[in-house]
Amino acid sequence: MADTESDYLSIGEVLGILVDEFPEVTISKIRFLESQGLISPERTTSGYRKFHELDVELLRVILSEQRENYLPLRVIKDRIDSGEIDPSKEISRPFGIDRPVAVVQVEDTQLHPSARSYRPTSYEQTPTPTSRTLVGIGSGVNLDRGEFRSMTGLTEQEITELESYGIISPRRQPTTSYTEHEVAIGASARILLRYGIDARHLRNWRTTAERELSLIEQLLAHQIRQRDPASRSKARHQAHEISEAGAKLRTALLQAGLDQLFD
Repeated sequence: MADTESDYLSIGEVLGILVDEFPEVTISKIRFLESQGLISPERTTSGYRKFHELDVELLRVILSEQRENYLPLRVIKDRIDSGEIDPSKEISRPFGIDRPVAVVQVEDTQLHPSARSYRPTSYEQTPTPTSRTLVGIGSGVNLDRGEFRSMTGLTEQEITELESYGIISPRRQPTTSYTEHEVAIGASARILLRYGIDARHLRNWRTTAERELSLIEQLLAHQIRQRDPASRSKARHQAHEISEAGAKLRTALLQAGLDQLFD
């Protein structure tokens, strides 16, 4: 029997269900999860994706595992394949197929307005992107240029400019690829670009980061040169602690300056 309208959801309707709980999710990210083998929605005879209740719950579990447990995609996939993650046991809320969904019907080649590249409209809506908070990105990931462009929302010209100023530094061997760090940098850079800060001025942030890194390297030079794993592990831990403290100090100083600016 042919599917009726109430039998399944389109990708746009799935987005409408998930976007309130996971504001960063987009149609591109749902497709990316499919390309990585984490979800396998059925297809209509016309080739459009068909999502059922279990598909939506599986997406919800995947996104939750990344956001709350910081699990890489490969680990989540292994847990799904082994049965450790069973979305059929996680369903605990109305699915919403039989009630109106507040999204427009879209084809796979179109983006629902709330699924367009993340472009915040206010300060309060702007999360701080990091390599561990971007949905759909795990550690050790390598994206090609098209995937990187989709995940960050940067244009081809913006990527080229950011690379020319050393803001983004993709790996070139054996082919050009982008890690989770480039995705985090690119997502943050895109927000600043939208505020009118051009790529050459973003070099100031890069220079500041390089100076902080140089200071950390000087402080821990002796431990870093040690060959035993325990010393290197301790040095890595201390480096992260110093980095986090420096980031908090920088944020506090900026916040104090902003408060004075608007007093």
